[in-house]
Amino acid sequence: MNVISKSLPNLQRTELLPFSIFVSRKYRACHLDKKIPIFNFGIQGRQITEQLMKAISIRPIQEKDNARIASIIRKTLSEFGADKPGTVFFDPTTDDLYRLFQLPDSFYFIAESGGEVVGGCGIFPTPGLPEGCCELVKLYLLPDARGLGFGLRLMDACFEKAQSFGFTKIYLESMPELRGALGLYEKIGFSYLPGPLGKSGHYGCDLWMIRDLSSAPV
Repeated sequence: MNVISKSLPNLQRTELLPFSIFVSRKYRACHLDKKIPIFNFGIQGRQITEQLMKAISIRPIQEKDNARIASIIRKTLSEFGADKPGTVFFDPTTDDLYRLFQLPDSFYFIAESGGEVVGGCGIFPTPGLPEGCCELVKLYLLPDARGLGFGLRLMDACFEKAQSFGFTKIYLESMPELRGALGLYEKIGFSYLPGPLGKSGHYGCDLWMIRDLSSAPV
């Protein structure tokens, strides 16, 4: 049983159907072929969706999360063949994100389901970025947590936090290997740049995007 199923422990699993049948329009930007348990307990699909979304908890990173989120990041990069030099896979700060995100104007959110950490995402004032711009960093999720709205919830939290810090634009770096995430970024308003901004040190990333934070929320 995966962490998503465990977040609804009192329901009897009967079959698997595409989650996109039940998701609201807001969450249709996710992977629509993701399948989740559908439960036989006499309520409509919308109520199932509401219970799943309530089971998602987004909170600030704690020191105890360091090992778990570092493992999720590295396993995800390995899964997509992106475990290469010049990425966060080899970045020593990946092992102590709690300390890294104590810096001013930075913040990291953890996603939980059923009390288990399933991913995270943050914002960081990367040196060399234009004034008023921060970077969206380290958005990674376990396979079972993809396509269920976790990524959107995390990014929405990051956008709100960035705006509260006074940022007006948000930048990110990625790779062709992470094409699923790229499609999501495009759908929520990120546009491609011809080259990198700032000095992240992640020379293994060769795709760069930016979004205006004054745009409608995800």
